[in-house]
Amino acid sequence: MTDQPAVTQESEAGPRPAPSGHAVKLASFPRGGVAAVFGASGGIGAALSSALSESVHFNTVLGLGRSTSPGFELTDESSIARAAELIAGAGEIRLVIIATGMLHDGDALPEKSWRELDGDRLARAFAVNATGPALIMKHVLPRLPRKGKAMLAALSARVGSIGDNRLGGWYGYRASKAALNQLVHCAAIELARRAPEAICVALHPGTVATRLSAPFAAGSGVAPAEAARHLLGVIDRLEAEDSGSFHDWRGAPVPW
Repeated sequence: MTDQPAVTQESEAGPRPAPSGHAVKLASFPRGGVAAVFGASGGIGAALSSALSESVHFNTVLGLGRSTSPGFELTDESSIARAAELIAGAGEIRLVIIATGMLHDGDALPEKSWRELDGDRLARAFAVNATGPALIMKHVLPRLPRKGKAMLAALSARVGSIGDNRLGGWYGYRASKAALNQLVHCAAIELARRAPEAICVALHPGTVATRLSAPFAAGSGVAPAEAARHLLGVIDRLEAEDSGSFHDWRGAPVPW
């Protein structure tokens, strides 16, 4: 399930998102170079890959998943290293999106109570939602250009916010996404010392209508293509001073 995007629910209010129905220009990035999506076989990941290709702003758009060549596994660092090398070999890396995540694994649904906590399930959630993306950052961030806008954006989830948690439950998913947020923030601080114009952020995609959301969203949520346009609109608007932050699909900050 590691290629599937995170699917969450939230209260929808805030600034207007980027207009839907057309390709995002991404003009804030230097023209050319490479954009890549880790998790391109998932609903949001596939939509992001398509939207990036439609933007025709980057010379190369790479979609990476378990079945691509080369493929990658979030629990296999060597495969992540090979994927990062492939991206760097295609040109100057300008945008990398980590669109991976695991909300539930097979029949094991998110925990509603502490009575359902299980060590193996928690370890699996952290491996997929936090450790894997951290290893992608390890191998990608040192390869970002030192000059001009470049970005690594990791799809997180509003339910990973500690300050916004009013319902409890979903222990493993919430905690592993909170860990991802901290990893992004730490990486952004280190990245700024090497490449002051580069950006490392966490993004919440909103409620998206995918197969993974069906048990929880009751048919609600936006289409993946629309979610991708919103996310790319936020990515286009973010600047260096936003590095290390956590934003939703409209660009509004999300509490840690």
